[in-house]
Amino acid sequence: MSPDAPDRKPYVARALTPERLRWTLDPALLPFDTTQEVPTADRVLGQDDAMDALRFGLSIQAPGQNIYVRGIRGTGRWTLVKRMLDTIQSTCPRAQDRCYVFNFAHPDRPRLVTLPRGQADRFRTAMDALIRFIERDLAKGLGADDVKERAAEVERRATQEVEALTQPFEAELKENDLALMLVQVANFTRQVIVPVVDGKPAPPERLETLQHEGRLGEDDLQRIGARIEQFSSRMHEIGERIQEIQVRKVERLQKLIKGEARGLLERAQAHLRRTWPGADVQEFLDGLTQDVIENRLGSLGESTSFVQRYRVNVILHHREDDPCPAVMENAPSVQALLGTIDRSLDPQSDESAPQMMIRGGSILRADGGYLVLDAREVLTEPGAWRALVRTLRTGLIELVPPDLPIPWRIPALKPEPIPIVLKVVLMGDAQLYYLLDALDPDFRDLFKVLADFDSVMPRGEVAFNAYASILSFIAKDETLRPFDRTAVAALIEHGARIAAEDGKLTARFGRLADIAREASWLAAEATAPTVTAEFVRDAVRRTKRRADLPSRRFRELITRGLIRVQVSGRAVGQVNGLAVVQSGPLTYGFPNRITATIGPGTAGTMNIEREAQLSGAIHNKGFYILGGLLRHLLPTQHPLAFSASVAFEQSYGGIDGDSASGAEICCLLSALTGVALRQDLAMTGAIDQVGNILPVGAVTEKIEGFYDVCASIGLTGTQGVVIPKANVGDLMLRHDVVEACRAGRFAVYAADSIHEALGLLTGVEAGQRDADGAYPEGTLLGEAMAKAGEYWARIAAAAGLEVEEAPPEAEEEEEGEAAAAAE
Repeated sequence: MSPDAPDRKPYVARALTPERLRWTLDPALLPFDTTQEVPTADRVLGQDDAMDALRFGLSIQAPGQNIYVRGIRGTGRWTLVKRMLDTIQSTCPRAQDRCYVFNFAHPDRPRLVTLPRGQADRFRTAMDALIRFIERDLAKGLGADDVKERAAEVERRATQEVEALTQPFEAELKENDLALMLVQVANFTRQVIVPVVDGKPAPPERLETLQHEGRLGEDDLQRIGARIEQFSSRMHEIGERIQEIQVRKVERLQKLIKGEARGLLERAQAHLRRTWPGADVQEFLDGLTQDVIENRLGSLGESTSFVQRYRVNVILHHREDDPCPAVMENAPSVQALLGTIDRSLDPQSDESAPQMMIRGGSILRADGGYLVLDAREVLTEPGAWRALVRTLRTGLIELVPPDLPIPWRIPALKPEPIPIVLKVVLMGDAQLYYLLDALDPDFRDLFKVLADFDSVMPRGEVAFNAYASILSFIAKDETLRPFDRTAVAALIEHGARIAAEDGKLTARFGRLADIAREASWLAAEATAPTVTAEFVRDAVRRTKRRADLPSRRFRELITRGLIRVQVSGRAVGQVNGLAVVQSGPLTYGFPNRITATIGPGTAGTMNIEREAQLSGAIHNKGFYILGGLLRHLLPTQHPLAFSASVAFEQSYGGIDGDSASGAEICCLLSALTGVALRQDLAMTGAIDQVGNILPVGAVTEKIEGFYDVCASIGLTGTQGVVIPKANVGDLMLRHDVVEACRAGRFAVYAADSIHEALGLLTGVEAGQRDADGAYPEGTLLGEAMAKAGEYWARIAAAAGLEVEEAPPEAEEEEEGEAAAAAE
């Protein structure tokens, strides 16, 4: 059945004029010859709202006013943050110095010492001097002559006290022919009372000898034993009193040494105590003094390794003139953010100094200032986000050993937390922002300031000047060739292509900078003094060429017939849809053959991609909308009794998006009516349930993809693309495509409704329902209604049902609905 059959109403197609296919900028509108005349950009341009939010967030000092900088890479986020941080130095608080010292009460919990700004190194130097005094001079001071004399005096007094007790007792023993004698009992030596025989003390073994010789009898031994027993109790009393004297002597000697040591230490610490009168320093010095006096005096002459415990670990030090810290952490692991605890021996041993094992992280370095992080980097580091949020919520840095499986032993230290005040600037995209907002309840309370960087900027004189300033900066900063006004205009046009939005230019200057660098290199290769528009366009072509191998392979497969895509003639139930594929930052379009088959039945419309689980959620939604639109276009008095299937042919991977839903409904209606569709046209566009064609993305690339396929096979002069009318302002087609349209070898059509799209693809008027809800004769949708009725009749007859006309009441109700729809 031909679309130009006598009983069908032909549809007249009107292509877009070449002027509507690409926005161009007249280089004469730029007020300079080359970028050498243009002042370089001293700020990020086109992001005024983001600058205002960032300025507010960096300046205000209030809880939770951390900043999330939202925007895609290449929009100048890092540059703006760096420059803003350089301008707010006067507003940041003055952070204090931080040190860790030994905790004498709990060695596994080093103590934090907070000192005035710029004092930490001085405190450490003073403590090093005190340590050298303990190592070298304390023992000498305790061995001074006056100390020795006082110790000797203590010894003499003790000796005198002992003699005052023992001399009278020994004299009385002598009068009774007794004497004191030291004897060996097992491994001990003890003092015992023995008799004096023949003027000599007689120990027990001599008494036995004298008894065997007959010189002493039993009576003599009994008398000797009685005398010894008489004096033994007194000897024990005197012994206890002598022991007391010895204990007092030792106590007096210890008191003398400790008192002298305390005096020496206090004199050595006097400067420290006067200079740093804070309680934390005083308590540390008190603990040090007590440790030396009570535990270390006996070791002074042997080993002084214990003094390592008295060292000071400065983990944060400032100079008085230091600017506000602005730390950019590129590898934000837990250890990099919070700090680390080094490997060491047992922190309880005398040789270890657990406080010296602590290392500060980037959060501590940013105390009183700003910490800039990339959100994606933080979230991909195990535990880093949790550690950051906990620190911001509590205002404390809690250093803990890493809880990772490692082959060495980490001491179980828990240093005293460090209070901090800082502002975190988190860089991320919109996807991460919404993810954090949804999943982390602390996020919205901690990051209250949003600096939103737009990826586009309004097209106009301000934007043109911004582009010129940025190119001027790049050229001067990187010693590139200067860009003339035609080159700047070409780069501005390329910015409009990247933006792909009516009246906008891209703000992703990183991509433009890469094009500019390559254009300058090409100009240098050609020994041209300046970069012109042709070098810019050549750079764009080269950039695309380096990444379009998959696209070229696809066109080759179509040309060889391995992938079946028709670009001429007509076919029933077949249409060329358009899809895109990403290759790095570039997007490529290509055609995809969509087919539909239909017949009487009750299964409805089947999406083969969905049944094969190859389609995404958005594509499935578009297909369900297709079913709603079909019911809207064909408001029959009976059920739609057909079975149909729609497929993307030779598509074996996943597919998503709804941009092919317009082509799918056209293909389905072609299969229903038997009216052939033009194969020299490809279509893109989403639909709603009432027949409007909605805008889609990457429309420029889709047009160029179909053009390249047609050019590979051979342009016929009738080929073209149907796009949504809402996308016309977004078009930035390549110059060769525009010229082909100007010469009549290719065409671009815009459709605002499915009726226009059907007319373009079939050449037949789709038709609009009249007041009675019927389509005029000779229209495509009229034929579709008739075909749907035919299918219902066949299904009803097969089921033995009687097809009746609608009752008058139903007809009146339907007429009212049709009139309301028309209004």
